[in-house]
Amino acid sequence: MKTEKIKLVLRNIGFALLAIWVFSCSSSKESRPSEPEPVDYINPIIGAITYGKKTKDAHGFGKTFPGAATPFGLVQLSPDTFTGGDNGSGYSYEHKTLEGFSFTHMSGVGWFGDLGNFLVTPTTGELRTNRGVPENPEDGYRSRFSHETEETKAGYYAVTLDDYKVKAELTAAPRAGIIRFTFPENDSSRIQIDLSRRVGGTSTEQYIKVVNENTIEGWMKCPPEGGGWGAGAGNADYVVYFYCQFSKPLKDYGIWSADIPDVPRKMRFIRQDDYQLAVKNAKLFPSKNEMQGKHLGFYSNFSTREGEQVLVKSGISFVSVAGAKENLEHDIAHWDFDRTREQAGDSWNKAIKNVMVSGGTEDEKTIFYTALYHTMIDPRTFSDVNGNYIGADKKIHKTSNFTYRTIFSGWDVFRSQFPLQTIINPVLVNDEINSLLQMAELSGREYLPRWEMLNSYSGCMLGNPAVSVIVDAYSKGIRNYDIEKAFNYSKNTVDNTGNGELGYSHNHISKTLEYAYSDWALGTMANALGKVEIAQEYLEKSKAYKNIWNDEVNWFRAKDSLGNWLEWKGKTVHGQGCIESNPYQQGWFVPHDIDGLKKLMGGEEAYRKELIAFFENTPEDFLWNNYYNHPNEPVHHVPFMLNTAGAPHLTQKYTRKICRDAYGTDAYGLCGNEDVGQMSAWYVLASIGIHPISPGDNKYQITSPVFNEVEILLDPDYYSGGQFKIVANNNSKENIYIQSMTLNGKPLDRFWITHQEITAGGVLEMEMGPDPVIGSIN
Repeated sequence: MKTEKIKLVLRNIGFALLAIWVFSCSSSKESRPSEPEPVDYINPIIGAITYGKKTKDAHGFGKTFPGAATPFGLVQLSPDTFTGGDNGSGYSYEHKTLEGFSFTHMSGVGWFGDLGNFLVTPTTGELRTNRGVPENPEDGYRSRFSHETEETKAGYYAVTLDDYKVKAELTAAPRAGIIRFTFPENDSSRIQIDLSRRVGGTSTEQYIKVVNENTIEGWMKCPPEGGGWGAGAGNADYVVYFYCQFSKPLKDYGIWSADIPDVPRKMRFIRQDDYQLAVKNAKLFPSKNEMQGKHLGFYSNFSTREGEQVLVKSGISFVSVAGAKENLEHDIAHWDFDRTREQAGDSWNKAIKNVMVSGGTEDEKTIFYTALYHTMIDPRTFSDVNGNYIGADKKIHKTSNFTYRTIFSGWDVFRSQFPLQTIINPVLVNDEINSLLQMAELSGREYLPRWEMLNSYSGCMLGNPAVSVIVDAYSKGIRNYDIEKAFNYSKNTVDNTGNGELGYSHNHISKTLEYAYSDWALGTMANALGKVEIAQEYLEKSKAYKNIWNDEVNWFRAKDSLGNWLEWKGKTVHGQGCIESNPYQQGWFVPHDIDGLKKLMGGEEAYRKELIAFFENTPEDFLWNNYYNHPNEPVHHVPFMLNTAGAPHLTQKYTRKICRDAYGTDAYGLCGNEDVGQMSAWYVLASIGIHPISPGDNKYQITSPVFNEVEILLDPDYYSGGQFKIVANNNSKENIYIQSMTLNGKPLDRFWITHQEITAGGVLEMEMGPDPVIGSIN
């Protein structure tokens, strides 16, 4: 019996020790910090500044917005610091006051932005109907704020308005947004909505109706007469519809209406004192339930306890009030702010997991995942949840097989943004092509827009970038659209704006070279479709770049319409027939015929020496300059041209250097305008080790990855490969040079890879080292 008792005691002790060990293990697991999810690295404050202490040029920095959005969503709910000037996103980090929070924004644009509609501001004390000025915020409803109270995450933004002691938290769904305000104790708390507000101008007419004690609805008309995109020159013409609800019943409310002069409502005018005075003296209409006018606002007064939370949510539509209501009821049918915030974060985590990286520093992961996030703002959803959208004919249409999209910054995004999306989001590319084709058809123009914004043919910048996007997608097997229509509209586009009978664009280097490339793109698609004669015609036209090569200066030089050379001031002097560039920078844009470019320059050695000089004269900070000017798009392909010059080690050297020095983790983290995803897409592609020179030829140049391992998940509806990995063994800050490569275990002795090799799945594996490998590898 004693023996049995001893065994029982020992067994119980054993169980106790086992339990302690299990508890200890689980406790240590719980206490151990979990690995950050990719979404945790996203910091939307990166790039959210226009100009500041580091400014060296007239173009400024990233110009992104720091607020809440969902992947390619219709709503971007974000803070606004200033209406007017070159503040296209409505927010700039160096500003010290906030006007409020609006539901629509553009990302990274110059040229005086647009949207910024339905501006909601919490206030206390006396009602003020005008914004006021940053130097004297007390004279209007704007408030001071501190960056110390700002919190920016994917799908979430928070800040405290110092003048009102109100905390504002924002989150978004695809077609709706919700704001949570935490008020102090006050007998005169308020939420007010400026219906006239618009980045780059104003809406010119508004309508509002109080539906019930929790709901308002209405619209704001935004034609070019009100300014907006390009201060009106961008031809943006749209109506924003809202269906807005308040968690605190509307008891003491009203509408204000300013009596303003009947003149164009562009920025130059709205900055004037008489306009501001008219808005400041707006007439109040207490308890008014419905009104239509030129400059309206809405307010709701109430008392609040210390820490009382009041929520505002709104659906947004560009089609109808009914569409805005349906969007809200579909996206946010409740008052649970945290649930919407969690869903927004989850949507981003899911979206960016298409590309996962490991290795690299924490800062590099922050830059990478934030860059990936910025590539997923546009082209945004423009159709309602029911498929309705406003077409280019201003009529309502319905789609069931694609999402109608808008904001196509063509001249920027054909270079990196759309090639990236062809790999990770082919359905988005397909949507955009269908949307462009609808625009060409419904507008009656039958050619494609160059820079599209809410159905407007803004004509901004140059070239025929939509043709490049279509041809690149077609060549990669993205073809869920009317292919014959896509070809015909592409042909109409290059015929409408091209090098014409002269064989060059008079007085222009930039246009001549860009149009030559789009002629090549069209010829390439014609070849693929068996249209042999058309292919020959346009491939011949694609050699038009040779018509402006001048042996006297040994570079490209603009000609007038009579064939006379324009005055030559040197390769690095801006202008001279170049747009946002100089001849040295623009002259590298012959991506479709590098062999022909080499021949003009005197052979490969001359070509290589010229490329090397171009980079050796680039400043260390990569800010705006006359050589490799990373802040602007014309040169974005040039580092990869060193692969074609027999100097792939220099492609590796310079892309790693650009990734390291031209990008950062704060508001100054984008050295130039984000340009609707382009600046960030360049980083995403370069940092994983691939980037095209000539979209449409199916090739990505290979360079040195920032990360040790990259895993790309492929859409099974478009690609068979499942996943594609890029592995860089022995990668480090010192080991930046590729020593050897294999593709799916077989030696790879070239510095390019095709789209089809990527999308078939597999592994591109590199051995890295500290010394450049000159000449061939493997």
